[in-house]
Amino acid sequence: MTTTGTIPVPRRPAQQPTRFPLAALLVLAATGFVLIGAETMPAGLLPEIASGLSTSEGTVGLLVSAYALGTVVVTVPAITLTRGFDRKPLLLVAVAGLLLTNTVTAFSDSVALSLAMRFLTGAFSGVLWGMLASYGRRISPSESAGRSLAIVSTGAPVGIAFGTPLGSWLGTTFDWRWAFGGLSVIAAAVIVLVVLVVPNLPGQAPDERKPLRAVIRIPGVGIVLAVIAFWMLGHSTAYTYIAPFLRAAGTGASVDVVLVTFGVASIAGIAITGALLDRYPRLLLHGTVAVFVVAGLVLLLAHGSDVAVFAAVALWGIAFGGAPAQMQSALTIAGGPDADVANSFLPVAFNVAIFAAGIVGAGVLAVGGGFAPMAVLVVLGAVALLLTVVGRRTAFRPAT
Repeated sequence: MTTTGTIPVPRRPAQQPTRFPLAALLVLAATGFVLIGAETMPAGLLPEIASGLSTSEGTVGLLVSAYALGTVVVTVPAITLTRGFDRKPLLLVAVAGLLLTNTVTAFSDSVALSLAMRFLTGAFSGVLWGMLASYGRRISPSESAGRSLAIVSTGAPVGIAFGTPLGSWLGTTFDWRWAFGGLSVIAAAVIVLVVLVVPNLPGQAPDERKPLRAVIRIPGVGIVLAVIAFWMLGHSTAYTYIAPFLRAAGTGASVDVVLVTFGVASIAGIAITGALLDRYPRLLLHGTVAVFVVAGLVLLLAHGSDVAVFAAVALWGIAFGGAPAQMQSALTIAGGPDADVANSFLPVAFNVAIFAAGIVGAGVLAVGGGFAPMAVLVVLGAVALLLTVVGRRTAFRPAT
């Protein structure tokens, strides 16, 4: 274990990296692309999968829930039990698990088997989300840690912007099984690239491992998770119910175009985060959450203008695009040598927020109509912003 000032940072290889490992970081980003594809694929193909499995769309919707459940239940204990393993073999096993479960899903004719595979897909995905952030930082020079994390994080917004629509197109144009099969092909390519270009890293030494309860009590970890919970619940509630909002607003903007705008803007958010995260992490976070809240306010107050709607959606996408990298960075720095375990709470928090968003959104939609989910975004975003200020001394500090 090493320290920088008073902040512990994850144990690195014996020799500090001196070259920026762009190829390896891009492979880790491609892993994130596969994760997002695996998570969101069923949502865009509900009618096709329901027809193929001779069941209802409501039942097929459980494929998303099964994935989230696998992530929530398995991630933290799996990361805790494997933190002593070498990182590269663990990475390969987890990606191979995604390859296997997506392939079985592509050939499955059984709802029960498909649900079981989705649970396992979520479990493998959670393991990967728990290790990607610290992996990217540890193989990079310390002065480029934020930039490396931003590159690793591009896989998620690229998957949202392009991967999910591509999978939906494959499934509707040919057959839904092609979408899952295509994801398996990408996973196989990622495995080959990991073997070729991603360096191995040692696991955590036994004498450095804190008990799980001690990790959650590390100063800063809890407040970061609280920010994630409020921020992502606000985002997921509004994002899930964007169609009712657009109907209530009476705008001419279509859901598809709005979501593409959001996805492309989220990539810009990653670029901004990569440029600023190493030098101004705290200021960047405050500004990002503030932009998130402003975007929601514009959508509520100026929804009659298509220009205002698209501008606000772009701001929303920029804010959300940088969120995962900033939160992973904060957890990695706060977690120190236990960064993998600290980061394993991140996908759990995200998926709990996604699960809760459906319930919260449905409730406020029934009571307040199409504008209510966007109001939830503003209120919870404001709470998240307040927490970033309250926790700035322990949770949101630079690594150097």
